[in-house]
Amino acid sequence: METDATTTSRALATEAVHAGREDLAGLGLHAVPIDLSTTYPSYDSRQEAARIDEFASTGARPQGPPVYARLDNPTTARFETALARLEGAASAVAFASGMAALSAVLLARASQGLRHVVAVRPLYGCSDHLLTAGLLGTEVTWTDPAGAADAIRADTGLVMVETPANPTLAETDIRALAHSCGAVPLLVDSTFATPVLQRPLEHGARIVLHSATKYLGGHGDVLAGVVACDEEFAGVLRRVRFATGGVLHPLAGYLLLRGLSTLPVRMRAAAGTAAELAGRLTADPRVAAVHYPKLGGAMVAFEVHGDPHRVIAGVRLITPAVSLGSVDTLIQHPASISHRIVAEGDRRSAGVSERLLRMSVGLEDVEDLWDDLDGALSGRSARSGRAAGHGEGRTAAHVPDPSARVSSPAVP
Repeated sequence: METDATTTSRALATEAVHAGREDLAGLGLHAVPIDLSTTYPSYDSRQEAARIDEFASTGARPQGPPVYARLDNPTTARFETALARLEGAASAVAFASGMAALSAVLLARASQGLRHVVAVRPLYGCSDHLLTAGLLGTEVTWTDPAGAADAIRADTGLVMVETPANPTLAETDIRALAHSCGAVPLLVDSTFATPVLQRPLEHGARIVLHSATKYLGGHGDVLAGVVACDEEFAGVLRRVRFATGGVLHPLAGYLLLRGLSTLPVRMRAAAGTAAELAGRLTADPRVAAVHYPKLGGAMVAFEVHGDPHRVIAGVRLITPAVSLGSVDTLIQHPASISHRIVAEGDRRSAGVSERLLRMSVGLEDVEDLWDDLDGALSGRSARSGRAAGHGEGRTAAHVPDPSARVSSPAVP
């Protein structure tokens, strides 16, 4: 999709609303159209042959109609354009899930004879498993950021890090790690941060991965993944996507584009609440440790002195479920669910203890969330009313102005 070159100077909040949509007014439209076609008619088969030849050799998007839905889709392309602009990338390629996106990256590098990956723990549990099990024919060397340079071999195709990390929220200096990678591309899984809090390409990373299911969609109703990178690598990823079929459904592309429009507002509001909850948990004697990134964000991890499973069973407002990044608050026990597939010893060495809980903070009122956490930490199985001293006697007249600024200095 062609866009005005002047859009590169727009603020992130403006890009989130307008990127991928610049042509709508000229088309007489306000909302983004959803193209559900699986095939596209053409009466010129010679021209179709030439377009398919070009795609097979370069992976470039076909000019004109997409030929077939596995090559491209206009609705999905709008989301890809918008995400690339938010990340400051030349291109982005969307997939049916975050794991499909990571798989495509690994297959793309392996197709070039580069099957070795250097990876920093912790990663999302399924990413860890995909690398460790060698399901795609890859070989992995696990290291800390300081040891990445020494772990690189002649056949290393990728260095991978997740920062802030899932589920410990450990942070890595992207610029320093990228420097130590030399010519080997650094892939940063930036799912927890989103482009609102960090843009890894500006710090030397070459590839950015998102589970778009999370904050980019933002409402817990779409499954997707996306990779932001240069156009050359994007062409390889499109060819992998075409051959393996991990395409994003156009309805999901529409929902993701809609989700991007509120991403900055959602992230800043949720991060303000998360920072407040992290502070209260830090001061709570029932909590052994709290992990909250200096970068800010809406994720909080904490370790309890008591039984973490009792906390999970005790929440009533907060939803006990995997995933993250939705408008409602979720909590889960990584050692039991999201990272269960990682060997116990590897979990422990990466800081994923049996007492660690991971919470994705949503857009609810902070006092309501704290009331629920307080009850769950106390081991009460049901809650009625507010905890003493939190929100008693509040009336509608005291509800804060929703346009007020979030007072979280850690959030840009």
